Amino acid sequence: MVKEEATIAQACRAVLLTSEPRAKVKAARAAARAWRSGTLAHIFDVAMPERPARPAEPELLPPSRMPKRGKAGSERSRIAMLHALAHIEFGAIDLAFDMAGRFGAGQPRSFVDDWLGVGADEAMHFALLDRRLHALGAHYGALPAHDGLWEAAGETAHDLLARLAVVPMVLEARGLDVTPATVAAFERAGDLRSVAILSRIYRDEIRHVAAGTRWFGIACQAGGYEPVPHWQKLIRTHFRGMLKPPFNDSARGEAGLSREFYLGVAGQRVV
Repeated sequence: MVKEEATIAQACRAVLLTSEPRAKVKAARAAARAWRSGTLAHIFDVAMPERPARPAEPELLPPSRMPKRGKAGSERSRIAMLHALAHIEFGAIDLAFDMAGRFGAGQPRSFVDDWLGVGADEAMHFALLDRRLHALGAHYGALPAHDGLWEAAGETAHDLLARLAVVPMVLEARGLDVTPATVAAFERAGDLRSVAILSRIYRDEIRHVAAGTRWFGIACQAGGYEPVPHWQKLIRTHFRGMLKPPFNDSARGEAGLSREFYLGVAGQRVV
């Protein structure tokens, strides 16, 4: 639990250094509550770790060695999909608290408000998915996973604009593109409980992408950058991969991420 008169940086670091999944969820929720209640000082007195603590499971593999999940027709493939999503949400807890703790100094309190809110959402998403895995006879850690999310964090640890450009505006935005098809696959399989969870996550992720896009615009204005060309420059420099269509233009637009950002680099392999 968060101690009284702790600082926001201490609370964020504590979340990052908690490895056991349920304990990390508890720490994330406690930090968010403490911030909202005013018991965490807006002080950045400790550094964030280079990497967050990780549990012994799941085994982390390179993306190229990850087993194919297949389609959502069978329970086995649905478990694999849910496990992959749980792993993304588990990593997203750390990304949100690292965003607040690493880059919050010099930013207004509303920056921390947004990213601790995102972190609390991600903790809730992970808890819902892990509970669903248990209901299906599995658990988080039962299958291998990859470490791509934190690789992106390491690449952008030096630059708030780069972090905002890559994590919420590329990686989380990609979730907006692929989730509707995933929901449809679970609907066809009759797994309506999972559909409800994935639909809730989808709506929340639109808000998360919106937060990233909004703060990217604020930081660009402060630095004297034009948002679209600077975003494209940062993506070409720091994002390892390709922005693959099709894009969910409706959800992206709802999040403030207009087509002019990503169509200029869509289909291009960068870095």
